[in-house]
Amino acid sequence: METLRDILDAAARGVLPPADGGTTVVPQACERDAGVLAFTAHAVVFTDEDPDWVYDALRATGCDPLAAPMNPRFLAAFVERTGRTAETIDAMLVGGPLPGEPPVALREIEDGAHPRIGYARGRRDDVRAWTADGGVLVTGRGIGGRLEVSVEVDETVRHRGLGRSLVRAARHLVTEPLWAQVAPGNARSMRTFLAAGYRPVGAEALLLRRG
Repeated sequence: METLRDILDAAARGVLPPADGGTTVVPQACERDAGVLAFTAHAVVFTDEDPDWVYDALRATGCDPLAAPMNPRFLAAFVERTGRTAETIDAMLVGGPLPGEPPVALREIEDGAHPRIGYARGRRDDVRAWTADGGVLVTGRGIGGRLEVSVEVDETVRHRGLGRSLVRAARHLVTEPLWAQVAPGNARSMRTFLAAGYRPVGAEALLLRRG
């Protein structure tokens, strides 16, 4: 059986699940994370719940099978079944590692009081953080153990290209594919990641443990 990490590693290489309108159910990679990944005409539900429950709940939405895994009725049932919380549906983007030094000066920090770092530690393992003049870059291992990145730019230095420099710099710090989750409505962030060479591969709905 394919694991969640197998599916993500393949997607990072550009090999997506078959566009057959189906849904694959795989076990969670860890107790913290459950959820849904939506690719082109195929979805992956990662959960330790009974797969039969998942397929029954999808049918109960009354939706087209292509839409059912991200349908609010299914996600609400999934949240209630697992006792978890969900925030939003994000676009998934991935960028490969780049050679050489980052295009912006970075200083690694361990400031757990920074809100971006605290947020990452609630959702990822092995969190590392760097600061630049006016911004912070954070990486950590999230869904399926994949390496994920997030950035935050101070309001006083926005619209100067720092966000793009930071997310591109992150690709110089790693030796494996780097993932990002971006709310589709956050057009500024989406443009930043696309301009830095990340490519969209799907969407995700992440369910986290309460508390």
